[in-house]
Amino acid sequence: MFVDRLNTALRKIPVWLVYVLGMLPAPILLYMGAVGALGVEPIKALEHELGLLTLQLLILGLAITPLRKFARLNLLRFRRAIGLLTFYYISCHLLVWLVLDVQIVDQIWADILKRPYITIGMAGFACLVPLAATSNNFSIRKLGATWRKLHRLTYLAAILAGVHFIWLVKGFQIEPLLYMAAILALLVLRLPKRR
Repeated sequence: MFVDRLNTALRKIPVWLVYVLGMLPAPILLYMGAVGALGVEPIKALEHELGLLTLQLLILGLAITPLRKFARLNLLRFRRAIGLLTFYYISCHLLVWLVLDVQIVDQIWADILKRPYITIGMAGFACLVPLAATSNNFSIRKLGATWRKLHRLTYLAAILAGVHFIWLVKGFQIEPLLYMAAILALLVLRLPKRR
């Protein structure tokens, strides 16, 4: 069967390769911005692309369990890599905003407090910090059952990221709504079935 063959092929992919390939878009985008290949507003374009990669990886991470449950596609061995890559991209997104866009410390705090989409984005980032910090075997052993409960913060982070994108765009745009719909659909698929 096709899914079985695909699962067999996926087992042969080393996890380190997922990390290496997953990290490549950020330096490529940075280079494109430096040489003027990201348009007239390269910093905004860089922020946007890094934010989109974060959102796509969050959605991919949320899709792992439903894909296994409903399609029998097993990506579990890549879940930690996807989670850490998500944190890598949200950190890059935040750093571009802090270092290249705003640059003034007083302005950073003013923006966080004044602009709801930035407040929501920072809350999403705050949710992902403890997840990245505990994405290791030592933390899993130390925290036990608490580790699984803590990592449910992923659901909140995904919703906050979706809201951040919706509030960020000006006017009615379908793309952020599609991302939010995907997040909500994947969360609904994770709900336990009623007996």
